[in-house]
Amino acid sequence: MFRRIAVYMEMIKIAHTVFALPFALMGMFLAAREIGRPHALPSITTVGWIILAMVGARSAAMGFNRIVDAEIDAKNPRTMGRAIPAGLVDRRSALKFTVLFAALLVFSAYKLNPLCFHLSPVLLLLLFSYSFMKRFTWACHLVLGACLGAAPLAAWMAVTGTFDPRMLVFCFAVMFWVAGFDIFYALQDVAFDHAMGLHSIPRLLGVRRSLWIARAFHLAMATLLLVGYHEFGLGNWYLAGWAACVATLVYEHAIVKENDLSRIDMAFFNLNGVVSLLLGLFTYLDLAL
Repeated sequence: MFRRIAVYMEMIKIAHTVFALPFALMGMFLAAREIGRPHALPSITTVGWIILAMVGARSAAMGFNRIVDAEIDAKNPRTMGRAIPAGLVDRRSALKFTVLFAALLVFSAYKLNPLCFHLSPVLLLLLFSYSFMKRFTWACHLVLGACLGAAPLAAWMAVTGTFDPRMLVFCFAVMFWVAGFDIFYALQDVAFDHAMGLHSIPRLLGVRRSLWIARAFHLAMATLLLVGYHEFGLGNWYLAGWAACVATLVYEHAIVKENDLSRIDMAFFNLNGVVSLLLGLFTYLDLAL
């Protein structure tokens, strides 16, 4: 049983939850302060349903992606060891898994409030659409960014039951951040994407110009985070977290070079995981202290 669970957790890259969850919690902390909750925390019930909704959304999206991309993954030496092409999980089981976690998202949204429940199908449509984007457009990186960028706004709505346009600042910040590091990830598959007719910014522009686009995206993220600082009246703890995140991103770009892509994995996962955790933690400290 534990081996089976491990296979499914690897299939959906459960460790990558570190990218979106801190930003969802960040939206939750800000919303809790907005409604006057002590220590910038909503009720434990609300926290639980938000986390379950995040688990459902991400697991359903990744499960669907693995089903849609199974044939492509089987042809790519880098991905042919994934669960479905490797025969560890069959498509029918993966589909059941996806439906189960999509239902978890919808049910969690229902338990949160009517606005979240009514918008849950829209979120699923956005999440599922990403799996087809690289077949049609180089903007697939931005669509993936939009999927994760929905997290802070969704958490805000989960706590307040309302839409606040100020949260779009953080949504776009996350979108550009994700799109930037996803360009790094796509650098590994430029030749394969070209052979298969798949689209990405690295395939369109080449390595050197793609690295500059990634830098521009991360600069946009850093700028938008400062706008969020102003819009929500945040303080020095937040600024300290922002500075640490910017320093981490600068280091990330320093170790990925046009003539040396050997440290992409470190830049993609380790350093970006640090960015999200730092920003989530320091935002909470700013609000709570």
